[in-house]
Amino acid sequence: KFTMGNTKATFEIEAKLISLESAQIRHNALEAARVASNRPLMDKLVDNYRLDVHPFPHTILRENKMIFGAHADRLQQGMRRSFGTAIGTAARVKPGQVIISIQVNADAADLAKNALRLAATKLPMPCKIVVEKIKVEEAKLVE
Repeated sequence: KFTMGNTKATFEIEAKLISLESAQIRHNALEAARVASNRPLMDKLVDNYRLDVHPFPHTILRENKMIFGAHADRLQQGMRRSFGTAIGTAARVKPGQVIISIQVNADAADLAKNALRLAATKLPMPCKIVVEKIKVEEAKLVE
């Protein structure tokens, strides 16, 4: 779980980016979404927010490289020893799972919503944005 911003403060509003379909999100797409959502918050709010990226890319993606062209059949093994080499990692996400959550004060709710909209464009599946007020009891439990 990646956390940015002020982790000790309590905030009034939480905006969440929620997946609508199951998908695999590659590590570079998660990083692009994190940067896209963190940049406007950092510029406008400096340190008056908290951003969490929830899924972690545990799944290792592999590729069995194939050779194409003339005489490739002499060099290549086909499906023999086809385990492949690691080319990256991905996080598996289910429908309804929170991908990114941003906590801000009430005056910056629109900014948080816009930051999540920017992050959603970097992800490979449709998402929805939900904005909720944080109850005082819940805010104390997070700390």
